[in-house]
Amino acid sequence: MESGKNQLQTQPDASKADLRLRDFKPRSMLHASRTPIDTPRFPVIDAHAHLTWTTNVRSGVCVGEEVTVFAEPADLLPVMDRKGIRTMINLTGGVGKGLEESIRRFDQAAPGRFLTMTEPSYGLFAEPNFAQLQADAIEHAHRVGACGLKLLKSLGLYLRENIDEGELIGVDDTRFDTMWEACAGHGMPVFLHVSDPEAFFLPTDATNERYEELANHPDWSFYGPEFPSNAEILAARDRMIARHPNTTFALMHVGNGAENLAAVAACLDRFPNTLVDISARIGELGRQPRAARQFFDKYQDRILFGTDAVPPPFGNDVPQQLFCDELYEIYYRFLETEDEYFDYAPAQTPPQGRWSIYGLGLPDAILRKVYHDNAARLLRLPHE
Repeated sequence: MESGKNQLQTQPDASKADLRLRDFKPRSMLHASRTPIDTPRFPVIDAHAHLTWTTNVRSGVCVGEEVTVFAEPADLLPVMDRKGIRTMINLTGGVGKGLEESIRRFDQAAPGRFLTMTEPSYGLFAEPNFAQLQADAIEHAHRVGACGLKLLKSLGLYLRENIDEGELIGVDDTRFDTMWEACAGHGMPVFLHVSDPEAFFLPTDATNERYEELANHPDWSFYGPEFPSNAEILAARDRMIARHPNTTFALMHVGNGAENLAAVAACLDRFPNTLVDISARIGELGRQPRAARQFFDKYQDRILFGTDAVPPPFGNDVPQQLFCDELYEIYYRFLETEDEYFDYAPAQTPPQGRWSIYGLGLPDAILRKVYHDNAARLLRLPHE
């Protein structure tokens, strides 16, 4: 009779067996240290933010010159002042007249607090003399005050022969060679977003650790015959970098390889004209703290601080990047403390995967470089 009672007690509770994954929000029972970091130990250059966006987008490719402004300096400066952000780099400043507007609204309105980058003139790509037109656009961007060039993942994943039709254009397409060389000639670094997380190139199924993220954003999936593989895109990137040793390439999101730091290290070792930023990847770095700490130790002169911050309301769709006090506090905690098992984004539901992160506890000498000095040297800004 006793064994029967125990058997009844161990039967699963059928009323709880159908809990939906999106409703599962476990609270950790781990009693761990919590070290709030309200302000960073050194002034910060956030080298990766999006304050404007090209309005006309065709099939994932930004074309035209008009820009949408996400926020004004008056909206951003209070958070920047509270969180010790000396300068913010707006990567998606646009081209032509849109770029000029972005520079007026930010760089000229608050000198020293904002810098703006230009983007490729994809709207001209179908023109037979695109290579020269693009080189001319880089010259114009430099003349009006752009501090660099930013490429979104459009190149390699969206841009096609007729902008939105025909064959995909590879990252190493020679029609962009004049653009890379023009950047070198004007001393403008290229902030390069190529490919995406490895999980985005795998089936969105029960084995994909970023299932929830991809289920919420199915357009972020690049699985299928219509797209090249992650490895193919990165190989094209490396071929392109090898052809342009005089151009400086900052590889965004830890080179879109934070899940494979050995591969990122091999890229940095092979190409001395490359750097990385950590934007939107502390979720990956923080779940491998020992490997990440070794990476920071070795490449401390080639790592940029960045968040991929997007002001609300536009940033509400990407909570891991929402511009707010808490975003910066999490980054500072990750870099400065040895706290264990904490959230990597200002959102209750994990935006990337169901894991937590661990702090690196970097020493002051490395923190100063990552927070400020590496970006200041790259962008020719005043040092401390």
